[in-house]
Amino acid sequence: MPKIFISYARDQSHGENLAAEAQQQLQAAGFEVFRDVIGLKPGDKWYSKLEFELETSAAVVLIVSEKVRTSKWVHNEISMAEELGLPVIPVFAEKVRSPLWLRHLHALDFCVHCNWPALMAALPAVTVSAGSTAALKTATPSKPAWASASGKDQYGVYADLEFKGIVQRFRFIEAGTFWMGSLEDEEGRYDDEILHQVTLSQAFWLADTACTQAWWQAVMGNNPAYFKGDQNPVEQVSWEDAQSFIQKLKQQVSGLSLRLPTEAEWEYACRAGTRTPFSFGGTISEQQVNFGNHLGKAVSVKSYPANPWGLYEMHGNVWEWCEDGYADYPPQAVTDPRGAPASSYRVLRGGSWFNFGGDCRSAIRGRGTPDYRISHIGFRFALGHF
Repeated sequence: MPKIFISYARDQSHGENLAAEAQQQLQAAGFEVFRDVIGLKPGDKWYSKLEFELETSAAVVLIVSEKVRTSKWVHNEISMAEELGLPVIPVFAEKVRSPLWLRHLHALDFCVHCNWPALMAALPAVTVSAGSTAALKTATPSKPAWASASGKDQYGVYADLEFKGIVQRFRFIEAGTFWMGSLEDEEGRYDDEILHQVTLSQAFWLADTACTQAWWQAVMGNNPAYFKGDQNPVEQVSWEDAQSFIQKLKQQVSGLSLRLPTEAEWEYACRAGTRTPFSFGGTISEQQVNFGNHLGKAVSVKSYPANPWGLYEMHGNVWEWCEDGYADYPPQAVTDPRGAPASSYRVLRGGSWFNFGGDCRSAIRGRGTPDYRISHIGFRFALGHF
C-alpha cells in the first residue's frame, strides 16, 4: 500500500487529536503513514526530511484547524506537495474559514462525525508517486524449469532448487523503483550512501538465505568455513571463490542463470519496501540480528526472523558479496545499475556478526578485493539474466 503524508498544525487542539486518529485509521487499513511526531527525531534536518517524505508519498491528508490558517510550515508542505503533483485531501477538524490557498480543493467535513469511509475512498489505492518503493507490474511466474517445487506463502512466490538432495529456496523479487542509499541524518551513515532513485526493470529470484556449507560442500567438495556447520553460511570465501562456485554449479545444472545479485538488487530486496535504517524499523535487537560480536561467531541460516519478503539474515551474520565493482553512487535517478566492472574492489553488503548495529543497516556498503577471505564474509546467489 502507498504512503500517506499527514499534514497538520501541532496546537493541542481537536486538529492534532484528529491527526493521531487518522494515523491509526490509515495504518489499520494497511497504509504506511508519515506524521511528524512519529517520523522525526532530534537532530533531523526538518526541511530535507519533509521533502523526502513528500517525494515518497502517494497523497497528503491535511487536517484543517484554526492554526492551520496561519501555519507557515503547513502552507509550505502543501505547496511542496502540489509542486510534486500529489493529491491533497483537506479534512476539516473544526468549523473554520478555509484559507485562500485551500479553496480550490474539495474538502471533507469531520466537524460533526468522522467519515472514515469517505476519506479511504478519496485516497489512491494503487497509485504510487515516482519516489516511492513501488513494484512494477510483473506477471506471476509459473514453476521454473530448474525448480523441484514452487508455490506461494505469506511472503510471496517461491521456488526450490534441489541439488544432491540439498534444497535452496528462492524468493521471486518483482521489478520496481526505490530509494537507494540513506538520508544525510541517518544515524551511522557514511558519505558513500548518496540517496538516489533506482529502477530495477527486471524481476529476479534471490536465495532466501546465504549459501550454506552443505551447498558449498555438495558443489565444490570442500569446506573452507571457520565456523563449521552444514546449515551455517559458508564463509572465508572470496568473490572469486563465489564465482567459481557459481560456474561449477551451472555446469552441473543445465539452463541455470545463476549469479551474484547486483548491489541495487541486494539493497532493494533487503529493504523489502521499507525506508527505515533496517527492514525491521529504526533499530535492531539481538533477537532479530546476529551483530555486535555478542555471540562471537556466525550462526546457522534461518536463526533469526525473515524480512517482509521472506529473506533471512539480510542484516548481520555474514557480509555478502555482490556482483558489482565498488563505485560512487550517481546523484541522479538510474535504471539497472551495475557498478564499476573495472574497479579494484567488489561490493559487500549487510554487515556481520562482528559488526555493530550501524554497520548492519540496509544502506551500509562494504568492499573488498576479489581475492579477500575472512570468517565474516559469505554470499547468497540470485537467478535471472541481467
